[in-house]
Amino acid sequence: SKKSEAVKVVVRCRPLNSTETANGNYRIVDMDNNMGSVILNRPDGGGEEPKVFTFDHVYDWNSLQESIYIETASTIVDSVLQGFNGTIFAYGQTGTGKTHTMEGFEDPPEERGVIPRAFHHIFNSIAAD
Repeated sequence: SKKSEAVKVVVRCRPLNSTETANGNYRIVDMDNNMGSVILNRPDGGGEEPKVFTFDHVYDWNSLQESIYIETASTIVDSVLQGFNGTIFAYGQTGTGKTHTMEGFEDPPEERGVIPRAFHHIFNSIAAD
């Protein structure tokens, strides 16, 4: 469908790491997964309204690798298997979780990222044909 052929922008927000927590840092980003919104709050309160940014999908710090793959990447891989071009890329500042999202960890399997899941998807599809 035309909807699946469009460029989509997806945002994932990682949790604070142990160093950030130990330093007294706190989260100033909220996510509305249902509305696809990222809400950026001023760290000092500042009396200003939060800034809201809307995307095709947003995933918060509780999101599962499998959900991200199924909801954002699997349709692109399906299109590639049908002969269409497809691209998935991660962009962002160092330390924001791109490698975790794209590669993940081999074990446990639920921690595998987009790339190993895409390989599995492709090779299973080839084996089924």
